[in-house]
Amino acid sequence: MPLADHLRELRYRLIVCVLALLVTTVLGWLLHTWAINELVTPACHITGVHGYGEKTKACPNGLLVNNGVLSPLTFTFKISMMIGFILAAPVWSYQLWAFVAPGLYKKEKKYGLGFVAAAVPLFAGGAYLAYTIFPKALQILASFNPANFSLAFSGAEFLDFFIRMVLVFGLSFEIPLLLVMLNFLGVVSAAKLRGWWRGAVFGIFVFSAIAVPTGDPVTMTVLAVPMCLLYFAAVGVATLRDKAVARRRAEDPDSQLDDDEASSLDLRPSALGADDLPIPEPVNATELAAGEPMIYHPDDVT
Repeated sequence: MPLADHLRELRYRLIVCVLALLVTTVLGWLLHTWAINELVTPACHITGVHGYGEKTKACPNGLLVNNGVLSPLTFTFKISMMIGFILAAPVWSYQLWAFVAPGLYKKEKKYGLGFVAAAVPLFAGGAYLAYTIFPKALQILASFNPANFSLAFSGAEFLDFFIRMVLVFGLSFEIPLLLVMLNFLGVVSAAKLRGWWRGAVFGIFVFSAIAVPTGDPVTMTVLAVPMCLLYFAAVGVATLRDKAVARRRAEDPDSQLDDDEASSLDLRPSALGADDLPIPEPVNATELAAGEPMIYHPDDVT
């Protein structure tokens, strides 16, 4: 496909994604009140913390405030955009796949669909874990506030912190899937992954301590333990895959060839027995002599 056609297709895919995002953002605007209540309730019910915001029935500790004229509108719009992005995920993920898929081989398409199908629940599981641990993370951060100080979270800072938590947890859960992908591509073997397990566990805890916004041991452990379990699950998948590859190679050496690789040929001559030699059909000399003679015409040769 020419470059101009690729650019036109990319423009079409982007337009579809933008239109879907606009529609789902409008739906998010209709649902923003419910989403804000679900999001801010953990912060508003932290005990032992008093903010300088107005204390209401929905937020009795007055911890959350909006500073500035446009901050209420900006906060609501960000919530609506976040809801719209989540609701539009099936559309923009399909458009991304539809743009990339024509350039992939059949085997690569099969692997790609499998990895996408696994990536979505992994990210959703990490995001749900972040939402679950979010109140505890806020309480740990608020506990460092001195007794003679009031505390307040601005709406923009509060939302940015929540999004960071979701992204950190969600993307961290994708790392074991990346290891499985590297194994399927032949970059790293299961034996190496099994040999790296001690360093991997140590690296996961170091990564969790750096990546977690709060930096406290509780949140770090909550992120690190599932990542370790997912790492060992990735090692198990890679081990099963390597065993299957070794078994197929033992049965058929050409089974693992790429689509653009030629299979190996056996050039050794095979012995022919007496039964394998072709038997010519008998020729009738009388019919051959009575036939028309073959005349050679040089002009007929092309």
